[in-house]
Amino acid sequence: MADSSGTTNRAARLELDQRVARELRDRLPLVAERTVSAITAEVPSYSGTLTGQMRDKIENAVRIALGTFLQLLERSQGGNDPSTPLVPALEAAYALGSGEARSGRSVDALLAAYRIGARVSWRELAAATVEIGLPAATVAEFAELMFAYIDELSAASVAGHADELASVGRARRRNVERLTQQLLAGEPEEVLSRSAERADWPVPETLTVALLPQAKLRGALALLDERTLESSEELPAGEPGEETAVLLVPDAHGDRRRQLARVLRGRRAVLGPARPWARVCSSYRRVLRVVELGIAHPAEGEPLDTEQHLTELLLSADVEALTDLRARVLQPLAALPAATAERLTETLRCWLLHQGRRDDVAADLFVHPQTVRYRMGQLRQLYGDRLTDPRSLLDLTVALALPVGDTGAG
Repeated sequence: MADSSGTTNRAARLELDQRVARELRDRLPLVAERTVSAITAEVPSYSGTLTGQMRDKIENAVRIALGTFLQLLERSQGGNDPSTPLVPALEAAYALGSGEARSGRSVDALLAAYRIGARVSWRELAAATVEIGLPAATVAEFAELMFAYIDELSAASVAGHADELASVGRARRRNVERLTQQLLAGEPEEVLSRSAERADWPVPETLTVALLPQAKLRGALALLDERTLESSEELPAGEPGEETAVLLVPDAHGDRRRQLARVLRGRRAVLGPARPWARVCSSYRRVLRVVELGIAHPAEGEPLDTEQHLTELLLSADVEALTDLRARVLQPLAALPAATAERLTETLRCWLLHQGRRDDVAADLFVHPQTVRYRMGQLRQLYGDRLTDPRSLLDLTVALALPVGDTGAG
């Protein structure tokens, strides 16, 4: 770290001979001890932490920092390059800030320690300069230069602290992104557990996938669990050029699913099922399948809940098989005119779904109950005993579960 400050230049103007500097240097052990005592007493983050070897280490660091300052003054009087001792001091201060960030202490605690250190150091050294008999102007210049030096050290420490946090933040973001992709890809649980540990991500009981437009993401994230993971992709079923956000929401199972649905209301979201956290890939596949089918969102703005469309998902799993089954069970109607076959097929579908309740079938078809009775008479003639055979009724129900003409393929 290069020295670009004016402290070294100003040091040359201070009339402080080597004898005085040596006398001040003799006071450094006491200054360091009292400085560390004040920091531990006044800064809660350091209370109880600066003990034993750690205290000795910090006291030594204070002695070195103040010793570097005095060395700077001595060199300035000797005509040598005064920047030489300051460069390692700034580098050490930068490293101190970085280490404090890794230890979890805030920059506020670090700056508080510097403020207290500056106060105590100056109090002790000022008393020494008065005892030595330095002129008042020299003492004032000494004080100004010392505080400027400590300001430079604190600025270097703040830079080290900020850079360390930024580096840690980037590393964690990379680890979280890797974990998210591994979860969506269905990696083995042991791989996921290691990735979760590296990402410092607390493992939940379940994860639920939600898809929504990227433009509607921020407002939702503010209301969701802070452990929520996110990814993004462009889905063919979305609006042209629209990027879609993929959210993995922790512990949104049971009654909390309704709360998640409320958060996603009005955001054109697709909500997958809750799954054990390491098996969230199945929730993701479920959501993608619903998007592929092109199932419409509820008109009232509720999220499209995949749990409400399990029949369509099941029947669309093998579209050719469903088509073949439908053709087979409708074979008795094959010889009829197309319009007649369509009316009877829809009547049979409603009859199956309403378990033969004639008035309900009539209401669903918007016809008179006698019309339903007439059509069912035709169907009984065409199907015979198959309308009372359990296996045939199962085939008919599955084949006609979706509206006529809809194979579930979207």
